[in-house]
Amino acid sequence: MASPFLQSRFAVRAIQPRAVAAYSDVEGYATHDMAAVPVCSAICLDPQLPESIMLDQTESTTLALNDALSTDAQYFEYTSSANPIGAKLISRVPYRSFAASLYDSGPTRIVPLDLSAELGCPGPATGPGLAAHFVRIVAGETIAVAPNATSMVFYAIDGSGIAAQGDVRFQFAGGDFFTMPGGAEVQLTAESTTRLYYVNDAPLLTYLGVAPAAARFTPTLYPAERAAQELQKVSAAPGARQRNRVSILLGNARFPQTRTVTHSLWAMFGVVAPGTTQKPHRHQSIALDFISACEPGCYTLVGTELDAQGNIVDPQRVDWEPGMAFVTPPGYWHAHFNESGANGYVIPIQDAGLQTYLRSLDIRFAR
Repeated sequence: MASPFLQSRFAVRAIQPRAVAAYSDVEGYATHDMAAVPVCSAICLDPQLPESIMLDQTESTTLALNDALSTDAQYFEYTSSANPIGAKLISRVPYRSFAASLYDSGPTRIVPLDLSAELGCPGPATGPGLAAHFVRIVAGETIAVAPNATSMVFYAIDGSGIAAQGDVRFQFAGGDFFTMPGGAEVQLTAESTTRLYYVNDAPLLTYLGVAPAAARFTPTLYPAERAAQELQKVSAAPGARQRNRVSILLGNARFPQTRTVTHSLWAMFGVVAPGTTQKPHRHQSIALDFISACEPGCYTLVGTELDAQGNIVDPQRVDWEPGMAFVTPPGYWHAHFNESGANGYVIPIQDAGLQTYLRSLDIRFAR
């Protein structure tokens, strides 16, 4: 413990986050800049003290501060820790399906498709970086959403209404897609009883500990009629039935590199024709799949491995029903089948905008 003499010559001052404690180079003493230290105790040095005493006390305080800053530091052997999923240190994204019965009747409400308990993260979260929701709005009522997110993607399942954010206000109807940037509340008013499927990237921002600083795009509407026309063009093109996917991607002119619906999110509108199979493929983005229309006999197989013939080994089967959603975990092989007599329509929303920008999407198709 320092003597009363030393205590009288030293004063300890708490520095708040982002504060700077700077000491000018008076009488040969060193300059101290504590700007990089979030919270610390800075020594106010008395230039009348002998230099040897001053240096000893500064060194002691520095060692104490270094010890405090090292409290959370850990060190791991590489081979046992480089794959936290394989070591069961972090959970895989689980399979899960969510039935239309969760929102096909009842009062106005938002139904989070929440897997945060399985993921070990704050909720609501359907994947590590995305949260999906069913929304039901009774005619004449309004619901508001204001997540800490950069991107919101909506698909109007049925009904009609008005979407408003700031000075932007527009009508939507069943089959429309629309996107809204984060950072401002979105109000949804139903003209007739309305159901929507809605995905945002709030879990990603929660994990990073950030909030949106600026909108990266403006509200954008994708009318149902135009989306259907574009999908019909693709479906009617030569060789369409032999393609791995018969689909269109929704894009935004502000993101020409990724060709995605927002800078973080990716949205597809796809059809599986009667009597066809869309063979297995995989990607590193999670897929939150919504089924907008189908007949019994449409289903998806999901699994981790392929056999020598390119079929999924020990797959999980997900039978489609209109208005349902299900999770395809990242890196898993999945294939769509239609053994019914009518088209089946699937709308996957993924974090592939971010994955594409990071050059890590890694889409692969079975041969």
